[in-house]
Amino acid sequence: MSAFTSPRAGRLLARGRHADSLLRVSGLRREFTVSGAVLRVLDDCSMEVGRGEVVAIVGQSGSGKSTLLNVLGLLDTADAGEHVFDGVDVTRLREGGRARLRNEGIGFVFQQFHLLDRRTALANVGVPMVLGGVPLVRRRAVAKELLTAVGLGHRLSSYPHQLSGGEQQRVALARALSRDPSLILADEPTGALDAASSEMIMEQLLGQARSRGAAVVVVTHDPNVAAVADRTVGIVEGRTV
Repeated sequence: MSAFTSPRAGRLLARGRHADSLLRVSGLRREFTVSGAVLRVLDDCSMEVGRGEVVAIVGQSGSGKSTLLNVLGLLDTADAGEHVFDGVDVTRLREGGRARLRNEGIGFVFQQFHLLDRRTALANVGVPMVLGGVPLVRRRAVAKELLTAVGLGHRLSSYPHQLSGGEQQRVALARALSRDPSLILADEPTGALDAASSEMIMEQLLGQARSRGAAVVVVTHDPNVAAVADRTVGIVEGRTV
């Protein structure tokens, strides 16, 4: 039986590792000014993620899901509220400190794969390690190991245009794992894929995350994806429920 549709045994085994908090946000507010008017996208959002836990964020389009994920991933900054990641008070960090924490502790998987067209699969996986100053020999070894782990050991030299959508997303997943993050953030990771590829990606994402003890927060419209989570957080008009 597929781990994608029947995750309960894995979740029960993993629950014992969730006691300690990896991520905690409280009272988050994020506003944007559009045509002179203030638009409040997040309003008093609060949630917590344990180490090794899988959490799904669900809600209608425009509810604030992706904005919340960007704040959690240190790609954006909340206007107010508490934000603690891996024991660090993120609100006290300057941009350089936020960038280092993001690169070392957080991996990203997006709906659009965001691969570099002129780089091979091996080189794409190595990009976060370049930013982290990892030597070339080590980058190549880690990238090869990760691509092999997601079933692409035979595609190391392939360019994005030579890969299917599912293969490109597996490269993106390997890239997300390249710095051994404690948290993986996935924004509609199966949104551009067919059902078979979606199932494979979620099996790979959860399998690789659990084997490394990483937590996963996934934004999704797909009830099958949400069903694999240990917990679901809903967003309605910018508020977590």
